[in-house]
Amino acid sequence: MTSIDSHDARALAESLRRVYDAVAERVTEENATSPLAAMVTGHLGRPVGEVVVVEEKFRLFEHAALQLAADAYLRAHSPGAEWFGVVGADRRWESLINMVTHAMKSGGVLLGRPDYAVASVGPDDTTDVIQLGMVCTRAPDGSPVVMAVSNREDYTKYALLTVLATERAAAAAVREEIGRLKDELDPLRGQVVSFGFSEHRENELLTFIPRAGLTPEEVVLPEGRLEAVEEHVVGIGRQADRLREAGQHLRRGLLLYGPPGTGKTHTVRYLIGRRPESTAILMTAEGMTKIDFAVALARRLQPSIVVIEDVDLIAEDRSQYETSPLLFALLDAMDGVAGDADVTFLLTTNRVAALEAALLQRPGRIDLAVEVPLPDAAARDRLVRLYARNRPIKADVAAVVAATEGVTASYIKELLRRVVLTALQTGEHALTDDHFTTVLTRMTGDGESLTRALLGGAPAQPRVKARLEPPAC
Repeated sequence: MTSIDSHDARALAESLRRVYDAVAERVTEENATSPLAAMVTGHLGRPVGEVVVVEEKFRLFEHAALQLAADAYLRAHSPGAEWFGVVGADRRWESLINMVTHAMKSGGVLLGRPDYAVASVGPDDTTDVIQLGMVCTRAPDGSPVVMAVSNREDYTKYALLTVLATERAAAAAVREEIGRLKDELDPLRGQVVSFGFSEHRENELLTFIPRAGLTPEEVVLPEGRLEAVEEHVVGIGRQADRLREAGQHLRRGLLLYGPPGTGKTHTVRYLIGRRPESTAILMTAEGMTKIDFAVALARRLQPSIVVIEDVDLIAEDRSQYETSPLLFALLDAMDGVAGDADVTFLLTTNRVAALEAALLQRPGRIDLAVEVPLPDAAARDRLVRLYARNRPIKADVAAVVAATEGVTASYIKELLRRVVLTALQTGEHALTDDHFTTVLTRMTGDGESLTRALLGGAPAQPRVKARLEPPAC
């Protein structure tokens, strides 16, 4: 092996250093004018080192509202501006300013087209949202800014608004106007949504639900009760402005209680339909861990209704059971709504006796509690005729009513479905005594004891006699 003296070694090292510096300088010069870096720094008129970055995170279900707000901002401040994107970066994790910096240093990040996804804005409607895109626009004061919308992921997934500017005040002004437009244009406003959460990184799940258009005739409650709950939920909302002027509170709570299957959920759907301008948020069991988010949304999108079904699952009496942290979250969320907010809490329970007293007895939480009982004879008569729909009844309805004593509305609904099916199978249009007898005999038999329990049938109901004679005493 040929040896080399120290003088030659130093000379070689110096030559290699000069080559390396020359290559690095050339690469830096070329990448400094890369299309992506040039797009950003050219619009701002400053080098990357002097750029101010302002960001705000939004939950994934707010992405559509963020996109609508960004589009509205561009129409107002830079009509015709076009979005551009980034190619070649780990876009889920890396910040926008780092992408631009990498484009200058290594050239591995390139200018491209924006990425799009589809987001729901209603039960049957969707809109395109940008997953990663930037656009050159102007701040409200006219100074140049670059706005970006993206999906990001660290411990959770979220939508992100990024504003690049030469002055922090300009970037903050853009963010504030986007926030105002987002609240104004939010597609959740006036919708019915189910608010839940997945176990994967605690991501929010929001499902749009069609608003029911039930009529009063389709809600069978004891006399006066439907009018009472409608006045509490709908009537107060109609007089909201005048009640505020009179110094009265609008926030209210309604508790519907009674056995399973008696029509509590049906009544809730009716009330939501009677306030078509309201935002209704239905909390699932999983979603209750984030009740504070749902209530904050209800405050922002009022008039609104927050529905918590089977509230006894999280609000059991603390003297009998270990305290649930969800109970405190619920109480805090309800107390956090200002009195003049048009927000209604609609709660249902099958076990009113098990509820925590703090939920029921503190003013401003529950203002009205209404029992939804098992249907009496008059109610069962109405239910039979209601669920027959457009089918004529050529049967002794009084006998059917007598044979269904002690059952729930859900039981009668299923009874009529089976009766109509029996008529269809026999090729008949009208519902006859024979149809009812056949179905009732089957539903009261030993083989359907579990069905009766699930639907709320009478626990020890006798077999139905021929021609629907009332059961013997």
